[in-house]
Amino acid sequence: MNKSVRYTSSPLLASKTPVWRSKLIVGGIALAFLGLACRAAYVQVFGNDFFQRQGEVRFARTLELPASRGRILDRNGLILASSVPAPSIWAIPEDVEASAEQLAALATLLDMPLAELTKKLANEDKSFVWIRRQVDDPVAQKISALGIKGIYQRKEYKRQYPEGATAAHVVGFTNVEDRGQDGIELRFNKDLSGRAGSRRVIKDRLGRVVEDVGEQVPPMDGKDIQLSLDSKVQFVAYQKLRDAVLRHKAKAGSVVVLDTITGEVLALANYPSYEPNKRQNLSGEQLRNRALTDTFEPGSTMKPITVGMALEAGRITPKTTIETGPGRFNIGGFTINDTHNYGTLTVEGVIQKSSNVGSLKIAQKMTPREMWDTYTALGYGQKPQIQFPGAVTGRLRPWKTWRPVEQATMSYGYGLSASLFQMAHSYTSFAHDGEIIATTMLKSSEPAVGVKVFSPENARAIRQMLQMAAAPGGTAPLAQTVGYSVGGKSGTARKQVGKGYASNKYRAWFTGMAPIESPRIIVAVMIDEPSDGNYYGGIAAAPVFSEVVQQTLRMMGVQPDMSVKPQIVTPAVVESF
Repeated sequence: MNKSVRYTSSPLLASKTPVWRSKLIVGGIALAFLGLACRAAYVQVFGNDFFQRQGEVRFARTLELPASRGRILDRNGLILASSVPAPSIWAIPEDVEASAEQLAALATLLDMPLAELTKKLANEDKSFVWIRRQVDDPVAQKISALGIKGIYQRKEYKRQYPEGATAAHVVGFTNVEDRGQDGIELRFNKDLSGRAGSRRVIKDRLGRVVEDVGEQVPPMDGKDIQLSLDSKVQFVAYQKLRDAVLRHKAKAGSVVVLDTITGEVLALANYPSYEPNKRQNLSGEQLRNRALTDTFEPGSTMKPITVGMALEAGRITPKTTIETGPGRFNIGGFTINDTHNYGTLTVEGVIQKSSNVGSLKIAQKMTPREMWDTYTALGYGQKPQIQFPGAVTGRLRPWKTWRPVEQATMSYGYGLSASLFQMAHSYTSFAHDGEIIATTMLKSSEPAVGVKVFSPENARAIRQMLQMAAAPGGTAPLAQTVGYSVGGKSGTARKQVGKGYASNKYRAWFTGMAPIESPRIIVAVMIDEPSDGNYYGGIAAAPVFSEVVQQTLRMMGVQPDMSVKPQIVTPAVVESF
C-alpha cells in the first residue's frame, strides 16, 4: 500500500517559496513567448522581403531563354550566315554517377580524350563545369540517351556559314557566346543578336526545375540583315582572284566590285581567306580584310584623276600636247623616268601610255591646294563611309607641306596611300558622270545620290582615255573582254620597306569599269607581291578584271555593247612606276 505524501514531513516541500521567484519565472516565460511572437512577426511581416530574397537566392533561378541570332542574307535572299541549335553540355561533378562504359561513350560522342573528360569531372568541389560548348543536335540527343546522372544540357545556337571562305571577310564570325567578332557579324551585332527572354523557376538542390514562378518573358529573335553582296558575283571574284594569286605565286590579293548606279558593294573578296566554320590556328594573314585594311601608294591609277582635275580647271583639253622626251625629268634634285621615251603625247596619250613625265607636267599646271581639294573630294585621306568595321583612312598630307617634287610624284600615285576600296570608290566619279556616290554594304534599290567633282563632259572624256589604256596600244589590253567595252587603268608600284622601296617586291592592280559608254560596274583588282616575273598590273591584275567583268555583267543581265570579239594582244609596253 502506497503511503500518501506528507508535505509537512519534507523539509524542502514544507519550505515557503518566495512569491517574487514564481513571478520571475512566469515573467521570463512570458517574455520568451513575446520575443518569439515579435520574431515571428518580423520574419512573417516586417522583414519578409529580406527572407524572401534569401530563399530565392538558394532555390529560385532566372533562366535565360536565348534568342536566335538573325540571318545574314545576300541581295537575292541566299543565306550567308544562320544559327542552328547546338546544345552545350555541362555537369555538376559531385553529382555525376556513371559507369566506365558510359564515360567512354560520352567521351567518344564529344570527340574528347577520356582522360580530359575524367579530369573535368574529378573536382567534386565544383558545382558547375562546362564539358563541351555547342555540340551538334544529333550528338546532344545521343548524350541525353546515355542517361548519366549529373550531366545536363543548355540550349544554345551555333553559326553556320554556307559560303565558307568565299565570303568570310565580308560576313565575319561570332565567338562561342554568339557575339559578333568581325565583319558584318560585328558591325550589326546589336540588330542580329535580338533580346534574350527569361523564365523564373524554383530548383531543387540537384538543379532540377520543380516549379515555375512569375511570368515568362519570351525571347525576341534577332533581325535579318540583307547585304548588297551577290553570292554568285562574290564566288566568281574569289575564284578568279585565288587562281591569279596562285598562278603568279603572289602573297595575297583583293577584288572589289561596285554597282555604279546604287553604290552597292556586289563583291569584296580577299585571298588568302579562311573557313569561318573552322577557325582553329588562324593567322592575321588569313583574317585581314585587305581590300579595306591594307593601304598602298596607288601608282598609275591616280593619273586619270590628275588629268581630270586639270580638265576641270580648264588648264588642258584631251588633245593638248605634252612633251615627255627624252623620257625623264629632273625636279628638286630627283630624276623622274618613263619606261620609254614617248616624245610628244596628247593628254589622251599620257593616259594610254601611262607617262610619269606627262602626268607631272600636267600637275605643274595645278596648285597643291587644287590637287588636295580634288583628292579629298574623291575620298582620299578620309575613312570610307561604309557599314563595315576596320576600314582605314589612308594617308594624304596637308597641301601646305608639299614640296615641288612631292606634288610631281603625287600626280602619278606616289607620296599618298589608299586602300583598294578607296581606289574603286574614287572611280565612281568617272562612271557616274562626274559625281562620286556613296557606297553601301546593304541592299538598296534606289539610285545613289552623288556629289559633283567633275563635269559630265570631262568624266566622259576620262572614260574614253581609260578605254584607250585598256585597248591594244595601251598598257592593259588583257583587260579586254568578250561582248563588253571596258576601260581602266593599271598600276604597278614597288612596295615600301622601311624608309625606302624594295627592289623586288611589287603590288600590281587594275581599276576599271564596263560598259564604257554607260558603266554598270566598277571592278578593282590588287595582286600583292607576284613573284613569277609578271608583276605589272596590266599582266597580273588586268586578266582578273576581264574575267570578273564578263561574268558579272552577264549575271546582271546587262546587254553586250560589242558585237565582235576584241583583239587581245600582249602589251608592247608596260606602265611606268
